[in-house]
Amino acid sequence: MINGERHSWGDIKANIMGRTPTGITAISYEEKQEKKNHYGAGNMPVHRGRGNYEASAKITLYGYEVEAIQRAAGPGKRLVDIPSFDITVSYLNPNDQIVTHVLRNCEFTGNKRDLKQGDTTVEVELELIVSHIEWS
Repeated sequence: MINGERHSWGDIKANIMGRTPTGITAISYEEKQEKKNHYGAGNMPVHRGRGNYEASAKITLYGYEVEAIQRAAGPGKRLVDIPSFDITVSYLNPNDQIVTHVLRNCEFTGNKRDLKQGDTTVEVELELIVSHIEWS
Protein backbone atom coordinates (compact mmCIF):
# COMPACT_ATOMS: atom_id res chain seq x y z
CA MET A 1 0.00 0.00 0.00
CA ILE A 2 1.12 3.52 -0.76
CA ASN A 3 -0.46 6.17 1.45
CA GLY A 4 -3.14 3.65 2.40
CA GLU A 5 -4.05 2.75 -1.20
CA ARG A 6 -3.57 -0.44 -3.15
CA HIS A 7 -2.72 -0.23 -6.81
CA SER A 8 -5.63 0.24 -9.17
CA TRP A 9 -6.67 0.97 -12.74
CA GLY A 10 -4.51 4.09 -12.76
CA ASP A 11 -1.42 1.90 -12.37
CA ILE A 12 -2.12 -0.17 -15.49
CA LYS A 13 -0.24 0.56 -18.70
CA ALA A 14 -1.08 -1.20 -21.96
CA ASN A 15 1.14 -1.10 -25.02
CA ILE A 16 -0.66 -1.67 -28.30
CA MET A 17 1.22 -1.75 -31.60
CA GLY A 18 4.16 0.15 -30.12
CA ARG A 19 2.16 2.91 -28.44
CA THR A 20 0.67 3.38 -24.98
CA PRO A 21 -2.83 4.76 -25.50
CA THR A 22 -4.09 7.23 -22.91
CA GLY A 23 -7.66 6.74 -24.10
CA ILE A 24 -8.02 3.16 -22.85
CA THR A 25 -10.91 2.65 -20.44
CA ALA A 26 -11.02 -1.14 -20.11
CA ILE A 27 -9.20 -4.31 -21.04
CA SER A 28 -10.34 -7.84 -20.35
CA TYR A 29 -8.55 -11.05 -21.22
CA GLU A 30 -8.84 -14.70 -20.33
CA GLU A 31 -7.70 -18.15 -21.24
CA LYS A 32 -9.57 -21.41 -21.15
CA GLN A 33 -8.41 -25.00 -21.31
CA GLU A 34 -10.98 -27.57 -22.33
CA LYS A 35 -10.93 -30.44 -19.85
CA LYS A 36 -13.16 -33.47 -19.68
CA ASN A 37 -13.46 -36.39 -17.31
CA HIS A 38 -13.26 -39.84 -18.92
CA TYR A 39 -15.11 -42.73 -17.36
CA GLY A 40 -14.38 -46.42 -17.20
CA ALA A 41 -15.30 -48.99 -14.57
CA GLY A 42 -17.57 -47.58 -11.86
CA ASN A 43 -19.13 -44.15 -11.74
CA MET A 44 -16.01 -42.06 -11.04
CA PRO A 45 -13.67 -40.67 -13.69
CA VAL A 46 -10.63 -42.84 -14.34
CA HIS A 47 -8.66 -40.08 -16.06
CA ARG A 48 -9.04 -36.65 -17.61
CA GLY A 49 -8.43 -35.46 -21.14
CA ARG A 50 -7.44 -32.03 -22.36
CA GLY A 51 -8.79 -30.43 -25.49
CA ASN A 52 -8.05 -27.12 -27.12
CA TYR A 53 -6.64 -24.04 -25.42
CA GLU A 54 -8.37 -20.74 -26.16
CA ALA A 55 -7.47 -17.16 -25.30
CA SER A 56 -9.62 -14.10 -25.89
CA ALA A 57 -9.62 -10.41 -25.10
CA LYS A 58 -11.68 -7.23 -25.30
CA ILE A 59 -10.43 -3.69 -25.14
CA THR A 60 -12.36 -0.44 -24.79
CA LEU A 61 -10.82 2.70 -26.25
CA TYR A 62 -12.00 6.23 -26.82
CA GLY A 63 -12.94 6.78 -30.44
CA TYR A 64 -9.90 8.96 -31.16
CA GLU A 65 -7.59 6.10 -30.15
CA VAL A 66 -9.35 3.71 -32.52
CA GLU A 67 -9.07 6.26 -35.33
CA ALA A 68 -5.34 6.70 -34.58
CA ILE A 69 -4.77 2.94 -34.76
CA GLN A 70 -6.67 2.76 -38.02
CA ARG A 71 -4.68 5.68 -39.52
CA ALA A 72 -1.40 4.03 -38.44
CA ALA A 73 -2.46 0.87 -40.29
CA GLY A 74 -2.29 2.77 -43.59
CA PRO A 75 -4.65 4.25 -46.14
CA GLY A 76 -7.74 2.19 -46.88
CA LYS A 77 -6.97 -0.37 -44.15
CA ARG A 78 -9.74 -1.57 -41.87
CA LEU A 79 -9.09 -2.59 -38.26
CA VAL A 80 -9.75 -6.20 -39.21
CA ASP A 81 -7.01 -5.98 -41.87
CA ILE A 82 -4.27 -5.09 -39.38
CA PRO A 83 -1.73 -7.94 -39.06
CA SER A 84 -1.33 -9.64 -35.70
CA PHE A 85 0.31 -7.68 -32.87
CA ASP A 86 1.05 -8.16 -29.18
CA ILE A 87 -0.52 -6.24 -26.31
CA THR A 88 1.56 -5.86 -23.15
CA VAL A 89 -0.26 -5.05 -19.91
CA SER A 90 1.85 -4.03 -16.90
CA TYR A 91 1.03 -2.90 -13.39
CA LEU A 92 2.44 -2.96 -9.88
CA ASN A 93 1.16 -5.69 -7.59
CA PRO A 94 0.57 -5.13 -3.84
CA ASN A 95 4.25 -6.01 -3.20
CA ASP A 96 5.37 -3.21 -5.56
CA GLN A 97 6.63 -5.72 -8.12
CA ILE A 98 5.94 -5.14 -11.80
CA VAL A 99 3.51 -7.70 -13.20
CA THR A 100 3.47 -8.08 -16.97
CA HIS A 101 1.00 -10.04 -19.09
CA VAL A 102 1.53 -10.34 -22.82
CA LEU A 103 -1.40 -11.08 -25.12
CA ARG A 104 0.23 -12.71 -28.14
CA ASN A 105 -0.74 -12.46 -31.78
CA CYS A 106 -3.83 -10.29 -31.32
CA GLU A 107 -6.10 -9.33 -34.19
CA PHE A 108 -9.25 -7.23 -34.21
CA THR A 109 -12.32 -9.27 -35.16
CA GLY A 110 -14.69 -6.35 -35.71
CA ASN A 111 -15.17 -2.61 -35.64
CA LYS A 112 -18.41 -1.31 -34.14
CA ARG A 113 -19.69 1.96 -32.77
CA ASP A 114 -22.54 2.09 -30.27
CA LEU A 115 -23.59 5.69 -29.66
CA LYS A 116 -26.68 7.05 -27.97
CA GLN A 117 -28.24 10.30 -26.89
CA GLY A 118 -26.64 11.73 -23.78
CA ASP A 119 -23.21 10.20 -24.37
CA THR A 120 -20.41 12.57 -23.44
CA THR A 121 -17.68 10.37 -24.93
CA VAL A 122 -17.31 7.88 -27.74
CA GLU A 123 -16.11 4.59 -26.29
CA VAL A 124 -15.46 1.68 -28.62
CA GLU A 125 -15.32 -1.91 -27.37
CA LEU A 126 -13.26 -4.12 -29.67
CA GLU A 127 -13.02 -7.89 -29.48
CA LEU A 128 -9.72 -9.57 -30.22
CA ILE A 129 -8.66 -13.03 -31.22
CA VAL A 130 -5.53 -14.00 -29.28
CA SER A 131 -3.22 -16.97 -29.80
CA HIS A 132 -2.11 -17.22 -26.15
CA ILE A 133 -1.38 -15.23 -23.00
CA GLU A 134 1.96 -15.12 -21.22
CA TRP A 135 1.31 -14.51 -17.53
CA SER A 136 4.31 -13.25 -15.60
